[in-house]
Amino acid sequence: MAVRTDASGLRLGKYSLGVGDRFAQQARAQLRACIEAAAAGIEIIPVWNKSNREHNIVGSEPAGVREAAEAAVRELGWKFPFHVDADHIGLQTVDQFLESSDFFTLDVADAIGRAAEPAEVEAFAARHPELCGTIELEGIAEPLTLTREDAMCAAEKYLGAVREAGRIYRHIAERKGTGTFITEVSMDESDAPQTPPELLVILAAISDEGIPAQTIAPKFSGRFNKGVDYVGAPEQFEREFRADVAVIAHAVARFGLPDNLKLSVHTGSDKFSIYPAIRRVLEESGAGVHLKTAGTTWLEELIGLAEAGGEALDLAKEVYRGAYERRSELCGPYAAVIDIDAARLPSPGAVAGWSSEQFAAALRHDPACPDFNPHFRQLLHVGYKIAAEMGSRYLEMLRAAEEPVSRNVTYNLYQRHIRPLFPRTLH
Repeated sequence: MAVRTDASGLRLGKYSLGVGDRFAQQARAQLRACIEAAAAGIEIIPVWNKSNREHNIVGSEPAGVREAAEAAVRELGWKFPFHVDADHIGLQTVDQFLESSDFFTLDVADAIGRAAEPAEVEAFAARHPELCGTIELEGIAEPLTLTREDAMCAAEKYLGAVREAGRIYRHIAERKGTGTFITEVSMDESDAPQTPPELLVILAAISDEGIPAQTIAPKFSGRFNKGVDYVGAPEQFEREFRADVAVIAHAVARFGLPDNLKLSVHTGSDKFSIYPAIRRVLEESGAGVHLKTAGTTWLEELIGLAEAGGEALDLAKEVYRGAYERRSELCGPYAAVIDIDAARLPSPGAVAGWSSEQFAAALRHDPACPDFNPHFRQLLHVGYKIAAEMGSRYLEMLRAAEEPVSRNVTYNLYQRHIRPLFPRTLH
């Protein structure tokens, strides 16, 4: 099935950065990082993303994300595109995002393994004899080899998830119109990584469903925990990422998928040890990438509050005390993407005696700093509910400490994420 978007449809740029903004206060600081990148010759398209779960916890509405983004774009004179992502939505949650979003992350990980009818699997294999045998891919030395049994096994595992993505996509398209939004298919929150041969089968199925996916978020090997570095072998990740890029290029040509289809790296913030690998593959292949940084900005808010000292530092300590006392409740929904050793968490009493510098050093993701505590950082990453319950008190403190907060937000995105990861594109 030919599903390539036409030139008049909404298209996502080659390099894009998903930026979460839990409390809708940092859009300008986030956009300044993209402005700095443009001045350095790197065109990054900002995509403000917020999930239904985050809206429920904070008590916000999807429209607020667009309002904050548009205000920042207007005030700072941003001349490039930007987008608003309905992050990790399904059929049950998508409708409230329809008006304000122009980017939809179709999360179908829960449907992986949902049994497909044997007749469907047989029909898929019959439609795609090209998936069987030896497949040479430009950019990697070793060809993919799939037997018919391999292809059918992958189809049995993933067809249900792709069908679900098709249902969500058509639901959105019927209400917004085709070509008016960007589609991402997300399968990253699953138990096992998708191999490059499985990704090829998934992309063939996406084409069959008529989904004009512009990004796809597979689960890669290794651990992608929230807000801390990659856990795994960077060399293995690089081989896998390179193969996935080659698979996408092949699938675009073979299945008529959008020619700007690219990988999306979810929970990609702070994966410093694999940024060099991603950049090498991008430079060598000419491929694009979408990186989601999610809750990084929230942590930079806390660092800025700590640096402000006084009542702002006290509030940051209060957030930690609440998160520590309610850690089981807060960690439960994120259990698959955090690894916290409770024995390595400082007591709230100890933190109460910290200086601004001590709190910021423990939280800031600087692996070279002996005071950095990844367990402290991960707990605060999932602890934004404590700040949300403070309501206006938290927001007013952010505004009072705007200078150190916004400075940390911009610096983190530009210096730690954009510069190491994205090649220059503007000349």
